[in-house]
Amino acid sequence: MDSKLTHISKEISYALRHAPWEYELELDEQGFVPIEQLLQAMNEGRDEGDAVALADLERIVAESDKQRHEIDGDRIRALYGHSVPKRIERLAAEPPAVLYHGTSHEAAQRILAEGLRPMGRQYVHLSCDVETAEAVGRRRDRSPIILSIDTKRADGDGVAFYRGNDKVWLADSIPADCISVRKGSPYGRPSRQLTAEPADQRPRIPSSGHTARPEATHQA
Repeated sequence: MDSKLTHISKEISYALRHAPWEYELELDEQGFVPIEQLLQAMNEGRDEGDAVALADLERIVAESDKQRHEIDGDRIRALYGHSVPKRIERLAAEPPAVLYHGTSHEAAQRILAEGLRPMGRQYVHLSCDVETAEAVGRRRDRSPIILSIDTKRADGDGVAFYRGNDKVWLADSIPADCISVRKGSPYGRPSRQLTAEPADQRPRIPSSGHTARPEATHQA
């Protein structure tokens, strides 16, 4: 394979074997993800000329001497080498009081006004800790905004949370009034209250100067 495909192959292996949560991917019981979701995740933040296409994935699978990946219809998976501690399961459960979401400056503006929605994915992905949220956010912005999710308030609004692995929780959507900018995040306001302020009272989040593609979750 040429150098471009080798680089893409390594990124696919990382996403499917070790850190699907950084790409907001949901592995099924056999380790598969929809190809459309993988392409969408990999192309976030990429210039159009560097975009990964289905043809690239097919060449990687066909030309790899070690057969690291498998395509089955509209799904793809890594065949071995997984370090994922647990497959994501859709079990409704009580989450920690606070969850986190890493995002770009531009997307944070929309999220604070409109809430988090899954858009092209099945669920909104939320991180158990700030470090994981930062890793997710850095895929979209060199200095990501970290959002805090008040899960108690969200539960009161009828939001169901689903246990993923030890780093990820899932939800169908999160209302804007349950979201705030975490204290210490760039341009974040003090977190005296966890819930978001009314949109007309929120401080404007300046652009980071980094151009990122719109997020599939209206967010990762």
